[in-house]
Amino acid sequence: MTFTVEVDVPVPMRDGVALATNVWLPDGPGPFSALLIRTPYGKDDAGLYGNPKLPDVFALVEAGYAVVAQDVRGTSRSPGTFVPHAHEGPDGLDTLTWLAAQPWCDGAVGMWGGSYMGFAQWQVAPHDVPALRAIAPVMSSADPYGAPWRSPGGALSQDAVLTWGTLSALRTLRRDNGDPADAAALLAGLADPRLLHEPLPLADRGPVTRSLPWLGEVLGHPERDGFWQDVAAIDHGDRITVPALHIGGWYDVFIGETVRSYTMMRRHGGSAAARDGQRLLIGPWSHPDGTDLGTYPDRSFGLAGSIKAAGVTEAHLRFFDRWVRGRPDPGDTDRVRLFVMGVDQWRDEPDWPLPDTRYVDYFLTGDVLTRDAPPAEATDTFRYDPRDPVPSLGGTVLAAASGAYPGPADQTAVETREDVLCFTTAVLGRPVEVTGHVTLVLHVSSSTPDTDFTGKLVDVHPDGRAILLCEGIQRVRYRESLTEPTLLAPGTLAELTLDLGVTANVFLPGHRIRLEVSSSNFPRYDRNTNTGGTIAADGEDDLVVAVNHVHHGPAHPSRLILPLIDRPFPFAEETRS
Repeated sequence: MTFTVEVDVPVPMRDGVALATNVWLPDGPGPFSALLIRTPYGKDDAGLYGNPKLPDVFALVEAGYAVVAQDVRGTSRSPGTFVPHAHEGPDGLDTLTWLAAQPWCDGAVGMWGGSYMGFAQWQVAPHDVPALRAIAPVMSSADPYGAPWRSPGGALSQDAVLTWGTLSALRTLRRDNGDPADAAALLAGLADPRLLHEPLPLADRGPVTRSLPWLGEVLGHPERDGFWQDVAAIDHGDRITVPALHIGGWYDVFIGETVRSYTMMRRHGGSAAARDGQRLLIGPWSHPDGTDLGTYPDRSFGLAGSIKAAGVTEAHLRFFDRWVRGRPDPGDTDRVRLFVMGVDQWRDEPDWPLPDTRYVDYFLTGDVLTRDAPPAEATDTFRYDPRDPVPSLGGTVLAAASGAYPGPADQTAVETREDVLCFTTAVLGRPVEVTGHVTLVLHVSSSTPDTDFTGKLVDVHPDGRAILLCEGIQRVRYRESLTEPTLLAPGTLAELTLDLGVTANVFLPGHRIRLEVSSSNFPRYDRNTNTGGTIAADGEDDLVVAVNHVHHGPAHPSRLILPLIDRPFPFAEETRS
């Protein structure tokens, strides 16, 4: 394979700023279809070209594509100021227009990349860009409020915000030769999660906000207001006319928004090609580097669970050949490819949610989770003290700080706490597949005007391990609306609907299904101070202990709603690691 590379090509933006861009051209006369990646992490960084979650750049060039990598505004070798999300729409539009006009480009462009590089794709997609034919966001979001910065229930995704914000601020400091004292403080926070997450008020993060003022904006906009709506491509699906390849991981911080973007585009995409051209690939992965093998301290999914086994590069090439180059693909019949945990197997499906999904209520009764309607009214009560929150164990944490890891962690260490309620089925005599969106309905009351309720779906193995599958949180003030908060009169009953995310897992014979309920999951989410005030501004002296109640019974049917899939399995009784 031979190719040429042009480095630091200046691509002009409408305001005169020129963004540094590398261009990889295959050997040959051209013109070529182009694949564009726009990154804040450095277009020259070796990680961009060796990340197993992304396609192999050399394979893309060998397949005859021109590959174009650009530093987004204010990062690495591109001038300007980096303000997350602020410029990706217009700068992406100008870059695509420039690309289509190059003599070596045939006018057809696809975009690719993961995490923030996916934001760059979604935020240009609603613009009318004839050259843009397809996008391939990996572990990303079309709604930055929903993920990764806040959550569907309104709580701040503190781990993601502070970890990513600190890393971004540190890159800016080093690029601009900033204050060494601030750099030292940022490094200390990354090395010790306590220094990063525990100090209050949460808004007092000077070393970060001095280099990345955007973080203060995130903390200052807890509602899904215009600040968030302006950068939410998901609100403009009818203006997005391109197909998308969505790639995610069951334990990725973005997974809920990954599947929501897929379903939104399937239903409301702005063209027939956009609606028909959505593809979804999900494996047992999480966001941080090093999780691409599908192996975690408490659970291994074997070689089949690795990203290599999923064929990420091949999936990109097949998708781009079909939608960027316009080559027919008669074998492209299934839109969805999933790794089903429990049986640890890949499976192709026609769509998401799976067409044969059956939603079944599992009621909370005593400490039992059962399909039988509860016979009598009952109440479970616990104290939530924000000074002693339930620690996050695995799950969809970004977990870049030392001492933490994401994924399918054993929850037994937190299940013994007095502020964690557990509801468990009897031992299963046959396999039960849960694949799809998991919802928890709770009837609650509290001694405080605002608090949180959390839920976790757990697979209890015969050896006692309680392996986390998916989780969620609902901030009570946002129970009716993410834009119009409503406090709760102490003692008043309210019905909450918690989005616990998505999963695909077969609970094997001998296992049990468990639901955990509490009021904190820290630092995955910020601690609710229970005051009803501005949480980010509350200090240590403001914290209030909440006495929280979960009501269940005929009049208050608190229940877990599971998406069951009735499929035959080629085994009678089997256990996995």
